Parts: sequence; C-alpha cells; structure tokens
Amino acid sequence: MERIELFNDHFQNWSRYLTCKAQLIIADPPYNLGKNAYASNPSWYVGGDNKNGESELAGKEFFDTDINFKPAEFMHFCSQMLVKEPKETGKAPCMILFCGFEQQFYYIELAKRYGLNHYINLVFRKNYSAQVLKANMRVVGNCEYGLILYRDKLPKFNNGGGMVMNCMEFPRETQYPKIHPTQKPIVLLERLIELFTDKNEVVIDPCAGSGSTLLAAANMGRRAYGFEIKKDFYKSATEFIRKYHQPNLFA
Repeated sequence: MERIELFNDHFQNWSRYLTCKAQLIIADPPYNLGKNAYASNPSWYVGGDNKNGESELAGKEFFDTDINFKPAEFMHFCSQMLVKEPKETGKAPCMILFCGFEQQFYYIELAKRYGLNHYINLVFRKNYSAQVLKANMRVVGNCEYGLILYRDKLPKFNNGGGMVMNCMEFPRETQYPKIHPTQKPIVLLERLIELFTDKNEVVIDPCAGSGSTLLAAANMGRRAYGFEIKKDFYKSATEFIRKYHQPNLFA
C-alpha cells in the first residue's frame, strides 16, 4: 500500500527515521545561484514589468540554506540511501538528479566517488522560457537538465518495450498549484517514477521542497519518504500533500 512520510529534518539524519532504502532517489538539490536566483525571471520586477521597478525578490536567493549546501556530502548520503546492487539484472536502483547545465559534469565525477559509476544525461524541454527579460537580448533557455546515476548494472526500466528518449518534454503544471520556486510538474515525476520503480517500492526525495515527488510517488502506488529542513516549506508541503492525496496515507 502506498505511504507518504515527510520529515522536517536534514537528509543526513535519514537513518533515524527509515529502516528501508530506496529503489529510486529523486533529488533537486540547491543550484547555488546566490543573489541572482531571480535574475532571468520577471519576478525581479514588480508585476513582472521593469517599468515598475524592482520587487522584493530582486537580489535575493531562492533559499537561505544554499550557501551551506555541500554537494559531496549530499552525494555521500544519497549513495547510502539506495538499496544494494542486486544479483539479478533488471532490478538495480538508481538516482535521478535535477541540476544546472554546468553542474552535470561536477556531479558525474562526484557520483563516481561514491560508487555511482555510470550516468545517462537528461534534457527536459519546455515550450516556454522563464528568461523573458532576455528575450530581446539573446537566445534564451527553455531546458532543464538532469542525470540518471547508477552503480554498475543498468537500473530497472519499465519501458514496456518502447523507446525512451533522454530529451523529454517538461509539461506545464496545470493540475496543482505552485508552492515552491523550483517545483517540478507532477506528471513528469510520475513518468520517471513509473519508469524506474514497481508498485510498493520505495522512492526517497532528500530535498523534498513542495512535496511533489512524494505526492507523485504515492499517486503511482509507491512508498514515498522525503526530508525538508526548512520549516516553512515543510509546512506548505504537508498541507499540499494532505489536500491532494488521501489523508489516511499521510503519516
């Protein structure tokens, strides 16, 4: 039976709460954009219009915890959260990591340090761009990037015999409200979870944010666990999950 648990704590403390490990980790760690987090976003200006002057988000970070985020430490704990490499083929776990374009190469090398020796790069293509302020200045970005990281055996892959491209559509979220600056569409998360896990298996999100990964996992009949250190995000994510999923499944 699907189950959701969200902990208001750091992912480093995962073993205090869980006796199980993940078939799939989905993580969207801080990009460390610093004070320019909103630089390509109309939110930098009041009402999204530079004629109105700068908004309260101008020169601000997405998260005040970014500066303390240590990618090496993060990868170390994530590698411990995954189930062991099985003897059978077609059952291995993996990690899906959303990251900035330049960060991919750093995370690939970092993952190898902790036994995640292989990767498949991902590109998520949007039919829109957040860089509206630069639309008349240069070619603007409409993609997000990610990695599938795994140890030695190819991860479980429920493609049903069909081909899955590493360039995927990044759909607009139309069913759920946006409660977090870097929230990913539920339908995209559901697709990834469906590909790499079976029902009743464990999905862990070490940087839960809005709780979208947990909701998507539960929607797909998986057991979902997440960690969110920020109290305000934890509160919003808890309310979000309670509202959009059956309350009796939320621990």
